[in-house]
Amino acid sequence: MAVARPGLSLAALVLLAGSLVLLWFVILSGVTTTTPLDKTYFLRADTSGISGARPISQWNYFYICGDGNRDCGGASPDPPFGHAWGANPANAPPELAGGHGGNTTSTKFFFMWRFGWVFYLLALFFSTVTFFTGFLACCGRLGAALSGLMCIISLFLYTVGVSLMTATFVLARDAFHRAGRDATLGRYAFGFSWGSWFALLLASILFCLAMGRGDSAPAAPTGRRWGRRRQSTRSRMSYDVGGGRRVKDDYS
Repeated sequence: MAVARPGLSLAALVLLAGSLVLLWFVILSGVTTTTPLDKTYFLRADTSGISGARPISQWNYFYICGDGNRDCGGASPDPPFGHAWGANPANAPPELAGGHGGNTTSTKFFFMWRFGWVFYLLALFFSTVTFFTGFLACCGRLGAALSGLMCIISLFLYTVGVSLMTATFVLARDAFHRAGRDATLGRYAFGFSWGSWFALLLASILFCLAMGRGDSAPAAPTGRRWGRRRQSTRSRMSYDVGGGRRVKDDYS
């Protein structure tokens, strides 16, 4: 009989837990000024001289903050990229400002940031569901199959989200540079994001491997079948080769 591979499922569960922890570091950036959350941001840029902006702006998941993730604005879901400054801003990089988000954000950056934000949240939801179904994966192949399916869905969503988020802020950094302003990507935010993605990828692979058949011992022949075979052999040997008579008849 096939047996499950609980060791692989347990390893996948540990990797999935690590992926969730890293993703939470990104999502909670800007909530407090404690390390590593104070160093976690997607982009840090010089926004001095832009109307309604701080001297330094740092883009987080729920917030747009000042230097060191202090002086943050109000938390809001998928905040427009241009909430770092006021409406119809003067001196903002022209590629970033536009008519969306209260006349603060261009069309491209408004939708790239928004879809990246949403896919992060969807990946978090499915990863959390997968984590709880992962305990079933330690008990059998059916649980591993369910966890593997959920993990692959989460991986797909997260791949879209982290790719969009990376593209958004790489393009934004380049726009600031063209405008003659300093801008740097957040090493912590993108390190946590891609580290979380890699752990999720490994967890998906291990859940799929856990669905395979484990080692099983071959069944030994039963005593009854072996006994029948020996009895049949003795019966054939008890007949005379020449005339089909039993051997004992030759001595009668």
